Amino acid sequence: MSEEKEGSAPGLVIVYTGDGKGKTTAALGMLFRAAGYRITSLMVQFMKGRMHSGEREAALEFEGRITIVPMGEGFTWETKDAARDRLVAQQAFAYARKEALSGGYGIVVFDEINIALRYNYIDIDQVLNFLDERPQGQHVVLTGRNAPDALIARADLVTEMKMIKHPFDKGIMAQKGVDF
Repeated sequence: MSEEKEGSAPGLVIVYTGDGKGKTTAALGMLFRAAGYRITSLMVQFMKGRMHSGEREAALEFEGRITIVPMGEGFTWETKDAARDRLVAQQAFAYARKEALSGGYGIVVFDEINIALRYNYIDIDQVLNFLDERPQGQHVVLTGRNAPDALIARADLVTEMKMIKHPFDKGIMAQKGVDF
């Protein structure tokens, strides 16, 4: 899991939520910081598809310490097939849970899982049960807008990103290296 002694510190539950930019970016910052301490980490992306991204390219430089696995099919604000979206989210959760419980990771990020929770693709009880059964000392980060109250109550750290201004409002599209 890491070079840190097992059980020497409690594993934290961290939630990054809100309508502002920076939730995934904050989680990635943790992964790259942890890599400096030889702590292995896994990020499972629940909504992001296999589109090219800078974070996945950068993670290759830290092979063996940072693993990023996209398991979504793109953002699903307006679904065309809710049953399919639920199946994909359930598969992503099953994979993330299995990998996290393997004990091979000091930090596990469930990126954009809050969206899957909001649309009932994943049940909150599944997530809360996982948090109770994860290895001692493992940190879990859950990102995405609209974190459910039960998750916020269970978390040790919750940060809400609030949008004040966004380039999209001026018609500026996502930028390489900033947004993906």
